Order: sequence, then structure tokens, then C-alpha cells
Amino acid sequence: DGKPDLARTAVRRSAEAMRATAAADLGGEGSAYERVRGYLLRERAVLRGCRVGGLAQDPDIVAEPALREPLEETFAWLRGRLAEVLEEGRASGEFDGALDPPGTAAAIVAVVQGGYVLARAAGDPAPFRQAVEGLLGLLDARTRP
Repeated sequence: DGKPDLARTAVRRSAEAMRATAAADLGGEGSAYERVRGYLLRERAVLRGCRVGGLAQDPDIVAEPALREPLEETFAWLRGRLAEVLEEGRASGEFDGALDPPGTAAAIVAVVQGGYVLARAAGDPAPFRQAVEGLLGLLDARTRP
């Protein structure tokens, strides 16, 4: 019906694509740690940034609730799915009992999104990789041998 509907459709499609990719990474085979690690280390076009994260930085999109909603829903879903996987790992004894799944999930999303920003600012994917490797080091400290 016009530009607003076209924008809503584009935002929703980007959000759905991000969810599908993350769902495949987090729902695959392996331990909770391996699935989170797979999500973090999967091939990404780091210098292009995250389509959903980039949309969340657009002032016209965040000013419009109908356009912002799929972004909010997608990031909430991602934090929730990561928290579920981390809780599975804690319940199975893979992670120690002090691990905070919701807080750690929020940190994972923040590191990935921030890593995109740092890499784009540097014009180099190295800051993204460094952020992810640092996060994996922190997760390693919470795993039980």
C-alpha cells in the first residue's frame, strides 16, 4: 500500500532471516557450548554489519513503533534462545552453576552487535574476531572439564 508497508515488509524479512540463521546455529547438534561457539564463529560478512542491528541504528526506523517492533522481537527472541541453550548447558553440568543464562545471553548479543560496529569503524574484521574470542574465553571459564 505504499512506502510504509514496503518498509515494514523489508524490516520483517531482515528480522526473519536473522532468526532463521541463529535458530539453525543454536538448534544444531552438539553441546550447549559447541552450539553457542558455532553461532559466534559462523561465517559472517562482518564489514557489511548486521542488517537488523543496522536497522536499529536508523533514526527513522526506531522512531516508528511498527518498524521498531520486529527488531525488538528479534533481539528478544535471540536473547531468549541463547539463554535456553545456556540453561541447558548449566542443567547438564556443562557450565558451572554460577552462570547467569539471561545475563550471559544479553552479553553475547551485545558482543556480536558491538563487534560489528568496531569492525566497521576499523574497516577490518579483526576487532569482531577479537571480541568473539574474548567472549569465548569468558565462557570457557564457566565450563566444567
